[in-house]
Amino acid sequence: RKQTGMELRWRHALLHAGCGGGGMVSRMRRAIPALCLLGLFPCLLAAQDMEGLKRLPPFERAIQLVMRYEGWHGPDKAPYIAYGHRILPGEQLSYGMSREEGEALLRKDLLERCALFRRFGADSLLLAVLAYQVGHNRLLGYGKMPKSKLIRKLERGERDIEREYLSFRCWKGRGIPSIERRRRMELTLLYEPLPQ
Repeated sequence: RKQTGMELRWRHALLHAGCGGGGMVSRMRRAIPALCLLGLFPCLLAAQDMEGLKRLPPFERAIQLVMRYEGWHGPDKAPYIAYGHRILPGEQLSYGMSREEGEALLRKDLLERCALFRRFGADSLLLAVLAYQVGHNRLLGYGKMPKSKLIRKLERGERDIEREYLSFRCWKGRGIPSIERRRRMELTLLYEPLPQ
C-alpha cells in the first residue's frame, strides 16, 4: 500500500523525534494521535515496556514475560490454568484461583525448570522460559525424541544460539509471527552473553 503524505510526515517525525534532545517529549505528544491512526502505538508501548522490564532482576523479567505472553487461562483453556500451568494428574487446582495465586504457581513452575537446566549456568533461565511453553522434553529429548539443536549447541559451549532459539516459533509446521516476537523478546531480555 502506498503511504499518504501525512503518514510519511509522521514517520519522518518519529524517526527524528530523538534528535536534538530537548523537544522529544513535546514531539512525541504531538505524534501519539498519528501513531494511533497508523497502528504504530503498540510498537511504542512495547519499546517502553522493554525499557521497564530491563530494570527488573532477570527472574522478575522472566515472570513478567510469561505472564504477558501466556495471559490468563480459564476453564476454556483446559488442561491449562492460571498463566499456562498444565494441570498434572492428581493436582487439585481450581479455576477460581486469584491472579496472585496464579503468579505464585508460575514462580514455582519456573523455579523447577531453572533447576532442570541448572547445568547451563547463565542460560538456565532462558531455557526455563522456553521450556515453560514448549515443554522440557522438546529441548532435552526423551525416548526416541533427540535433544534439540539448541541444547546440543550449548553443550558444545557455542554461544551463538539465536537461530536455534528462534526455531521454536512454529505451530503445526508454520512460523507464527507472534511466537517469533515472543522469542525475540525473551532473547533480548534474558540472554546473557559471556563476558569477554
